[in-house]
Amino acid sequence: MSTQLPSSGALPQPLLGPPTPVALFLVLSVEPGGERAARRTLAELAGLARSFAFPYPDGRLSCVAGVGARAWDRLFGAPRPAALHPFRELAGPRHRAVSTPGDLLFHVRATRPDLCFALTAEIMDRLGGAATVEDEVQTFEYFESRNLLGFVDGTENPVGDVAADTALVGDEDPDFRGGSYAIVQKYLHDLDSWHKLPVEAQERVIGRTKQTNLELDQDGSHVDVNTLVDAAGDEQRILRAAMPFGRPGHGEFGTYFIAYARDPEVPETMLRKMFLGSESTAHDPILDHSRAVTGTLFFIPSADFLKTADEADTTA
Repeated sequence: MSTQLPSSGALPQPLLGPPTPVALFLVLSVEPGGERAARRTLAELAGLARSFAFPYPDGRLSCVAGVGARAWDRLFGAPRPAALHPFRELAGPRHRAVSTPGDLLFHVRATRPDLCFALTAEIMDRLGGAATVEDEVQTFEYFESRNLLGFVDGTENPVGDVAADTALVGDEDPDFRGGSYAIVQKYLHDLDSWHKLPVEAQERVIGRTKQTNLELDQDGSHVDVNTLVDAAGDEQRILRAAMPFGRPGHGEFGTYFIAYARDPEVPETMLRKMFLGSESTAHDPILDHSRAVTGTLFFIPSADFLKTADEADTTA
C-alpha cells in the first residue's frame, strides 16, 4: 500500500493502515534508569514486527509506537516535537476528561489475537524492568464495525491521501516530518442506562440511525458536537482507530479511543467541545452514558526516526 507523504519524504509508522479485527493497546511508564532499554526497544520494533508477521502474511500485523511529553527529553533530548505536551485535563460542569500517566504507547493491530499477543509479549520481554504497565486493553471488531452501544463507528474517517494529510506532520515541523500525534482515552459505557433509552432517543444522542447508519440533522448530537469547521468553512478531521473492548464477567464494556492528527489542537478542540460545551451546544450527550477513565497524548515519530532511536545523545 503506497502512502503519499506531506512534503516530507520521511517514512511514517504504519498508522495509515486499514482497520483490523483485533488490536492491543499498551501504555507504559519508563522507570528511572530504563531509558536505554526503552530506546533500544523502540529501535528494534519494526524488525520485531516483521519477524512475527513474516510467516503469517494474512495476519496484517503492525505496531505503532508513541512517546509522551514527560519522557521525550529523558529519551531523546532536544529538539522535541513542536506541539508535544502532557494531556490537558478538562473539567466540565458534569463530565471530566482525566489526564493519566503514560510515557510509551504501543498500538498493535492484526487479524489474529495471537499475533498481537506474541509481539506485545516480546516488547515487554525486551523492556524487562525498564517500564511498568499503566494500561493494557485488548480490543476487537464488533459485528459490522459497531461499538458496544450498537452504532457503526468511524464512518467519516479520511482515507488515502486525505488520511495522510490529516495525520502526518509536514513542513510545519521539519525535524519531525512523517510523524503524528495520538490522543488515547479509555471510555467505559453504562449500558444499563443506555439500554433504557428507546432506539429513537439513542439515535438523537448519536446523530445517526442505528440500523442504516444514516446521519441525522440533530443539533447537539455526538456527531454534531464532534464536527469541527475552521474559519474558512473546511471540516477539520482526525484519523480515528477506536475499537470496542469488554469483560462481561466484570461488567466492563467500553471503547478504546485513539485519534491520530498532524496537529493535536484539532482533537483537543473536539474534546473541549465534548466536555465543556460551546456557545451553541452543551456537552456531548454520549458522556451521560460513557465515562473517560484515561487520557494521554503521545508523539508518534516517523519510522526513520525510530530506526536510530538507540543512537540518541542524551544525558539520561
